[in-house]
Amino acid sequence: MKAVIVDAFTPFDKARIGELPDPVAGPGEVVVDVEAIDVNYPDILYIEGKYQNRPAFPFSPGLGAAGRIAALGSGVEGFSIGRKVLVLPHYGAYAEKVKAPAACCFAMPDDMPFEEAAALGLVYQTAYFALTARAMLEKGETVLVLGASGGIGMAAVSLAKALGAGKVIAATRGEERSAFAKGLGADVTVDSAMDNLRDGLRDAVYAATDGRGVDVVIDPVGGALNAVALRAMAWQGRMVIVGFASGEIPKIGANYLLVKNIAVSGLQWTDYRDRQPEKMRAAQAEIFALWGEGRLRPAIAGIFPLTRYGEALGAISRAGARGKFILTIRDN
Repeated sequence: MKAVIVDAFTPFDKARIGELPDPVAGPGEVVVDVEAIDVNYPDILYIEGKYQNRPAFPFSPGLGAAGRIAALGSGVEGFSIGRKVLVLPHYGAYAEKVKAPAACCFAMPDDMPFEEAAALGLVYQTAYFALTARAMLEKGETVLVLGASGGIGMAAVSLAKALGAGKVIAATRGEERSAFAKGLGADVTVDSAMDNLRDGLRDAVYAATDGRGVDVVIDPVGGALNAVALRAMAWQGRMVIVGFASGEIPKIGANYLLVKNIAVSGLQWTDYRDRQPEKMRAAQAEIFALWGEGRLRPAIAGIFPLTRYGEALGAISRAGARGKFILTIRDN
């Protein structure tokens, strides 16, 4: 099969296109004929050897794809050959075929395009668990999403609205990204590149919430923005830390937690995959159901053939994306 192949850790755009043996489904596994591949920032880390998980060489990167089931291992139930599915493997999606545990495979709606199914995987599940399992979002509550134009941020904006948030405030940099966040469903946008961010973001949030602050903060950014957002939270607010896109791990001001009864928690998506796969399946089913109801649509910035994977990863590395990038097996 054709695949992006990593023979040694290398700059993300220097992996080669070549041939690998077709995967064989073992017990409890499925093999999927890939149609569309989800592009994510961790793919860069895998190729460059900067991710905590380092597969044996040679390997293909890629944490999500959509396609049709080509083979079923022993003991697999609930799937049939030819079924359209989303698959979230540990790695290996940048290929014509991918193998994964059946627990990481999700039946997709028959009328859903493969490109949209691939886009609705990793970052949407991450945002879903952040909002529901960790923040325990209730309908009508106000949500502040940091880094709202990034992968997890944009998913959190769209999902918060689809799940019934009363008001979604998107923090992002510049007019273009603010307009993008509005298109995702944000009710209010705040420019995180403003002067005097420390007071400015809190003042903007208070103005949008009648001085109350936000009930939920979703933070994939970290750094100084985390401390600023903490000051903009309502009594009994819940902050969920999802990542550190700024490159800086924040120090939490415990005095704010005490004075306002604020809770801060973290989210690691892979824990749900490894510890509670049944919750992962239920989460993806609800995400697909929201799509079926017309309440959720992924923003897709571009679609590239697999052979041009480096261009898609390059756009992500420059933090210039306005939506998800998807790779397809077909060169056209």
